[in-house]
Amino acid sequence: MSDVLERLRRMRAGDAPTHGGRVLSYVYDSGLDELDELADAAARLARPLNGLDPTVFPSIAAMERDVIGFARRMLHGGASVVGTVTSGGTESCLLAVKTARDLWRRSHSSPGAIARPRLVAPATAHAAFIKAAQLLDLDFDPVPCSADGVVAAADVISRMGDDVALVVVSAPNYPTGALDPIAEIAAAASARGISCHVDSCFGGFVLPWWPGLAAWDFRVSGVTSISADLHKFGYAPKGVSVLLQRGRRRHRAQFFATSAWAGYPVVNPTLLGSRSASPLAAAWAITQHLGSDGYRALTGSIHHVAREVRAAVERIPGLRVIGDPTGPAIALGADHGVPASQRVDPHHLADALVRYGWKIQHQPGLRQSDGVRIAHSAHLTLTPVLEKRVTEFVDALAAASGDVRGRAPADPRALLAALRVLGYGEGGRIPGPAAAWRLLRLAGAGSVSAEQPMAMLMALIEQLPRPVAEALLTELLARMSEP
Repeated sequence: MSDVLERLRRMRAGDAPTHGGRVLSYVYDSGLDELDELADAAARLARPLNGLDPTVFPSIAAMERDVIGFARRMLHGGASVVGTVTSGGTESCLLAVKTARDLWRRSHSSPGAIARPRLVAPATAHAAFIKAAQLLDLDFDPVPCSADGVVAAADVISRMGDDVALVVVSAPNYPTGALDPIAEIAAAASARGISCHVDSCFGGFVLPWWPGLAAWDFRVSGVTSISADLHKFGYAPKGVSVLLQRGRRRHRAQFFATSAWAGYPVVNPTLLGSRSASPLAAAWAITQHLGSDGYRALTGSIHHVAREVRAAVERIPGLRVIGDPTGPAIALGADHGVPASQRVDPHHLADALVRYGWKIQHQPGLRQSDGVRIAHSAHLTLTPVLEKRVTEFVDALAAASGDVRGRAPADPRALLAALRVLGYGEGGRIPGPAAAWRLLRLAGAGSVSAEQPMAMLMALIEQLPRPVAEALLTELLARMSEP
């Protein structure tokens, strides 16, 4: 047994660090060791349980009631707001879309009714909604945003029609941290009888305590559902989230139930059948321990870090914060108000920061349907633990910016030309697994590690036709886990 654990430790040695705040994406470190210890102990106690049937394991229902109750109070929901604990943000989003689609179908079942509904969302909405639309047979209708990732309420409202099953808004969006104009959009959706989901998977356990915000949650009457991830700023282990629905009718539309087979009756509030109770138990323990005051204190740390990072970026020539973010996300971009020789390309910056012991996230640019481009950027997820070393981080940010200042963004034109010769340009064929792997190796992306430069791959992904880019990314991830 010790040999097996030692092998696992050696495998983990190649991972980016999950504690200490040095990875500013994917991991959410509170900086409180007791939370990890509490979560581990609670998860162990619940490990043998199966969330499939709370009539057999009533502790699961009890924990879920408490977690949903905490989230409901946090998001200002009244007694009519009910919900479900899910396996993560993607499942919460999928279930919100399924609920809205099914309710829309019930009201559009007359002869000649529209067969396929639309899902309207800003172009900055999380990719989980693109996935949901594909899986649940809706048309995804992205509304173009400004270059800083801000959507105009009027632009979203203009897309609303009888064929819209759901409008999605973000609190905040992940790419740039902008808080969508939720109250105005939700009011317009309500007036038209359209469901409105607030995706607060990222910020749901931060924004309730963020100073100076207007109402964005269930205080807004047109909001019909909200998702919030406990495994992000709820500080629970992966994967646990909550989806709250306004009203039992909406909530029940989320369920799958059947007695049309020879086994036990199947009733699932989520996409999964058997579910691990360990993440739920950890989330329950943490919410019980922290309470509202604990989350308020941790949010205060994030707010302090956000102010410090934004002030530091203002002092770095050639670098800027994109837009006016709200909450724990900041996106960094090149400052085009200075000469090219003074600009800091965010992807080169992200690659350079690795040498200083910090990992931030590359985001390719997005050319929207109206031609407006959201610039390529570097995403920062700010966590409470970073308060203890924010000076170290901003010093590294300044030093790495100096290392790459004036360096032109990665230019994939030679690679694109080679791909066109091979027939993979605009309007060309989509590569299969073998061809995609050859193209990745041609691009220098035949392997991935926490230290590998990503600027060229991101530039290539942005410039390729989307079906080709998606084929390459699929192959890259698939090859990583092949035996």
